[in-house]
Amino acid sequence: MMNNGDERQDTAVDGLMKFSASAAAAIIISLVFIASSSSDAKADLRLCNKTESQVGVAIGYREKADWVTEGWWNLPANSCETLVPGRLVSRYYYIYAVDYDQFGEWGGRAYMCTREKEFTIQGIEDCVARGYERTGFFEIDTGEQSSWTVQLTEPVQEGTGGR
Repeated sequence: MMNNGDERQDTAVDGLMKFSASAAAAIIISLVFIASSSSDAKADLRLCNKTESQVGVAIGYREKADWVTEGWWNLPANSCETLVPGRLVSRYYYIYAVDYDQFGEWGGRAYMCTREKEFTIQGIEDCVARGYERTGFFEIDTGEQSSWTVQLTEPVQEGTGGR
């Protein structure tokens, strides 16, 4: 599951810069979703880090009757990683990512459980009561494609760009 044996940076989630609601929306909008359409492409859910920073990635998905969250994949700048190998069996997947270098994050309103160290967590209820963190993931609707790639782009910093 983890990328080349890289260890998770234990303090990456601590002290993350929290963006304003408009900046958070801009971050989510800056994500580019690409469905693979080539018939000879390998079927996977892949995530590409198109930033100049190392990022940590967690994923949430439905497995039979329960939700599962897993993390952390550590992706160097300008690299890709397969998060779910093989043909996709779900339509919806959920992603949360942190920028280790710039202390930004890509998140959303789908709350699931995470922790600072490597994890696989069953269930998304009562995260804090069970000793986990409650983290907002963003939703990916694959449209029932068998393969999908998510590209993380540079987060939009507050105070830059027009409205």
